[in-house]
Amino acid sequence: MERRFVEREQMAALVRAAFGAARRPVDVVRLTGGSKKGVYRLTLDDGGSVILYVWGADENYWPEGGDDVADPFADASGADLFEASRARFDALGVRTPRLYLMDRSGSHHPADVALVEDVRGGTLEALLARDPQGAEATLQTLGAALRAMARHRSPHLGKVALVANGTAPQDRRPEQVVLDRALRHLASAAERAERLRPSRSRIEDLVRERAAAVRPREEYGLIHGELGPDHILVDGRGRPVLIDIEGAMFFDVEWEHAFTGMRFGSAYAPLRQPGLDPARLDLYRLAHSLALIEGPLRIADGDFPGREFMLGIADWHIEQVLAAAGAR
Repeated sequence: MERRFVEREQMAALVRAAFGAARRPVDVVRLTGGSKKGVYRLTLDDGGSVILYVWGADENYWPEGGDDVADPFADASGADLFEASRARFDALGVRTPRLYLMDRSGSHHPADVALVEDVRGGTLEALLARDPQGAEATLQTLGAALRAMARHRSPHLGKVALVANGTAPQDRRPEQVVLDRALRHLASAAERAERLRPSRSRIEDLVRERAAAVRPREEYGLIHGELGPDHILVDGRGRPVLIDIEGAMFFDVEWEHAFTGMRFGSAYAPLRQPGLDPARLDLYRLAHSLALIEGPLRIADGDFPGREFMLGIADWHIEQVLAAAGAR
């Protein structure tokens, strides 16, 4: 499909609505990496800048998934999810970019849009690569935020917006949701990745074995849902700023930590949560790897500009899954 992205002239009225007639955009640059919403930097005529989020079909590179909206892992995109997650994080004192204007009227752009703070300190991922010691205070603050989120409990699982309005009913526990999802991912990934096919039965047995070892629980903590160091910016005071927050949900906190531990590697220690269930971590690490094979391979079938990057992610996780199943 031919995608139509935002142009500078389209944003003049939106900037005026947010900041008054004294400020106007002089440049608009679409930032790389976004696959579900458009992320743009708007440079203003006074030298300042803001970030524009656009939730629209032209900005979403993911194929239609057909997920049930009540599924915690259904498509995590949309202004309603963003607004609810941001409000919940703000209430807990967890830093996200400041919101200047949300417009869902269609009067400024055909899609829902938001203007938010441009946090110019770069990502935590870049800081860790450049100055690991300098990142220690940021990691400590992030660890405290994760522990506060884990203490914020709900008896219902699902995305923040849907739990709040009562439209996220679930008759499955988190480990059952993850088991079903992991088996779907394995089936889909095996169709695309020839290296997985000979070991598919062995991998499926391992997923079921790890799920069977998990004991039920009745309450769930607040998690970001995909908290890697690339989804955390660093502000001018060294504080972590969470972005891509639409997927925030109430779920097993082990789901977050299985992913975060994998993504942060040797820098994970300050983020560790006490009392995590080892059986859940074992299941969720395997499920994350299956998701990070299936998802990247699926998006690589389309016109996403970072196709080779996605294929590299899939290849790495194929190796992890095969090793876990003793099939490498």
